[in-house]
Amino acid sequence: MALSAAPQGLAARAAPQASDDALLDGLQRAAFDYFLQNANPRNGLVADTTRDGAPASIAVAGFALSAYPVGVEHGWMARDDAVVRTLAALRFFMDSDQSGGTGATGFRGFYFHFLDMRSGTRMWGSEVSLIDTAFLIAGVLTAAVYFNAATPAEIELRRLADALYRRVDWRWAQPDGRAVVHGWKPECGFLNYGWEGYSEAILMYVLGLGSTTHPLTESAFRAWTVTYQWENLYGFDFLDAGPLFIHQFSHAWIDFRGIQDAFMREKGCDYFENSRRATYVQREYATRNPRSFAGYGPDCWGLSAGDGPSAEPRLVAGRRQAFYGYAARGVPYGPDDGTLCGSSMVSSLVFAPEIALPALRSMAARSPGGAAECIRASGFNATVSEAGTSGWISEGTFGLDQGMIVLMIENYRSGLLWRLGRSNPIIRDGLRGAGFRGGWL
Repeated sequence: MALSAAPQGLAARAAPQASDDALLDGLQRAAFDYFLQNANPRNGLVADTTRDGAPASIAVAGFALSAYPVGVEHGWMARDDAVVRTLAALRFFMDSDQSGGTGATGFRGFYFHFLDMRSGTRMWGSEVSLIDTAFLIAGVLTAAVYFNAATPAEIELRRLADALYRRVDWRWAQPDGRAVVHGWKPECGFLNYGWEGYSEAILMYVLGLGSTTHPLTESAFRAWTVTYQWENLYGFDFLDAGPLFIHQFSHAWIDFRGIQDAFMREKGCDYFENSRRATYVQREYATRNPRSFAGYGPDCWGLSAGDGPSAEPRLVAGRRQAFYGYAARGVPYGPDDGTLCGSSMVSSLVFAPEIALPALRSMAARSPGGAAECIRASGFNATVSEAGTSGWISEGTFGLDQGMIVLMIENYRSGLLWRLGRSNPIIRDGLRGAGFRGGWL
């Protein structure tokens, strides 16, 4: 497949069908409602999933803070209500226990990955998570830019957001002066691996480099990019990462169109174009369907991180196929057990609407009752088809999936989150610190 066969980015709008707006409206509004229905209004924490007993996820809280401006813009919630919810979260995190103990909320401005929905203390023995804190801080900064009125509440909101960001000790998380660690636990200290190899952590590096109090060193970003793997797959030259979410998460907040770091300048590419190519690679893999899974095709693709069946192994195309439950699936090297992630197709709208919209129509048609459950669910597997069903669908919904649906549909339609990011001096300074130049910078 030649590169010229795939049109460039947002200029390549798919020919819309009359039902597309209704489909996107329904998906975005239902996903937004997740943050209203699964939040604790007293502390702003939001559940990781709708499953019983789920803890709060700090990353999902960050998506909620980013989604509230979208809700205000669409008239789904009043601005005052959004400010109240945002302030509840910011006050909680500002006043939370930062001692790093087993019953604390965080350490050195970072936070434990999972928290008790009521008390806000550490759950499940989770780590102080660098990347999930980055998603939280991205939401904090989004709120600070959007809520810019001179009212006492919005002034307090911006003050708290600034204090929360300034408190994060990014340099502490770079103990060897190079790669940033994945996390820290009070029981054992830093985890034994760092953020190396292309991933969603580009957002984390930008935020860390933009700090005026505890910044990462510029060597951190260089140490990261030297671990990149540039590949050619199905005729596409691109920076490879198997799961589709890696090519999407940082793009929810940062507009990478036309700006390049040193690595991308050398390749004559940018991260937005790279994600567009990764989207086409996903579609080509599903079209070729080398492992002969049910449902895969040019209008049904999207391997990413998400829930999957824990079914007993069964024969698929003459081989014994296992199923992996929750996993980060990717192409072309796997893992792959026939499970697709609908939210990854939604998030592809900004990069390649000409192939993402037909895929969403196809997935919506598969959903029971036409309600697009397959898209909003954390995973769908047509190969695991029990009696009377057309395939396995993950139970409940996951906050990260809903957040990406809200934010990426909005960026596709209005670019709201990108505009807020471009106007944020922290994002601009962080990008420049990472060596980005050109375009809107």
